[in-house]
Amino acid sequence: MFSKKTAEQIQLETRPSGNGATAFYNNPKYRGWIYQSILFVFIIGFFYSIISNTLDNMSAQGIKSGFSFLKTSAGFDVLMSLIPFETTDSYLRIFMIGILNTILVSIIGIIFSTILGFIFGIAYFSRNWLIKQIAIVYVEIFRNIPVILQVIFWYTVFNALPIARESLNLGDAIFLNVTGLYFPLLVGESGSGVVYGAIIAAIIAVFIVKRWAKKRQELTGEQFPVLWSSLGILVGLPLLALLVTGIPFHFDYPALRGFNFQGGVSVIPEFLSLAIALSVYTGAFIAEAVRAGIQSVPKGQTEAARSIGLKESKIMSLIIVPQSMRVITPMLNSEYQSLVKNTTIATAIGYPELFTIFAGSALNQVGQAIEIMFMTLAIYFAINMVISLVMNHFNKRTELSTR
Repeated sequence: MFSKKTAEQIQLETRPSGNGATAFYNNPKYRGWIYQSILFVFIIGFFYSIISNTLDNMSAQGIKSGFSFLKTSAGFDVLMSLIPFETTDSYLRIFMIGILNTILVSIIGIIFSTILGFIFGIAYFSRNWLIKQIAIVYVEIFRNIPVILQVIFWYTVFNALPIARESLNLGDAIFLNVTGLYFPLLVGESGSGVVYGAIIAAIIAVFIVKRWAKKRQELTGEQFPVLWSSLGILVGLPLLALLVTGIPFHFDYPALRGFNFQGGVSVIPEFLSLAIALSVYTGAFIAEAVRAGIQSVPKGQTEAARSIGLKESKIMSLIIVPQSMRVITPMLNSEYQSLVKNTTIATAIGYPELFTIFAGSALNQVGQAIEIMFMTLAIYFAINMVISLVMNHFNKRTELSTR
């Protein structure tokens, strides 16, 4: 009664019909393109509807739209600017000043928070009881206090400093008072370009020596004193250029004229307060990231390194830190991006970063909230995307390669 089917018969019965096999909607590739195209059109239509309705409502209420306001005069002064600015300049220049001030405080915060984080993260593993306790206290205190309170705390400290005539003086060169910090400005003269060129050449030479030493060690197993060689190049080459050109530099010292100091470099208290608070706050989180990264390295590797007589400094620099970076780097990426976003807290003390002067002062005068907020959001997004790309590239270079 039952006949056994061959494999060819089963394949013929289960094969799709000729018409179905050639239909494009049965092809997974074309079907995917169709569904994604429909979704894309739906998303575009959704946002077009929102933007169109918003513009219609703004027009009905007599609210201006567009970006023509960027060409009009701002009419207000800015506390700190890295580029020349007058009150008659446009809102576009205000926008640029806000971006530069945000980038400046972000870079300063990233540099010092990284230094603090690595110092206290490594200090946690110190065999000295006092150093370890200091690292723990630093992390627990500054990590658990809101960053806005820390910003206001430092701003209060700087406001409690003496007036200009009673400034705190360090060697008649550096002055600190209620109006800010003042220190000498290094001014280049004729021939200073040679020294700057020597500095750039020294940095390039250090990278070349480092790569050569790494390849040499991989081929021969012999180590090269990269640290001392790099220091010698970085110091020696610019020093040689200075001596050849006759030291083409002089210092412009700040001097008290009238009610305040003139000349040199001046840093306002708002910038100092924000930079210190962000560095200390973010440094506490980076210290925890460093601690987690070091603890992720198997203990057996440390014991093996000690068994062959390596010094603790060599174990840390050659074995622990390189391997822990694969854990530390993704956390650093997040902390750096959080630091940039936390710069918006500056509006509490009046530091003229992007959110304070563009999404704050400019918005209050112009009233075009949609355009201004869109531009502000786009800049913060762009800065954080750049950080993410750089850190992801660095993470790829430091990740462990396995066979």
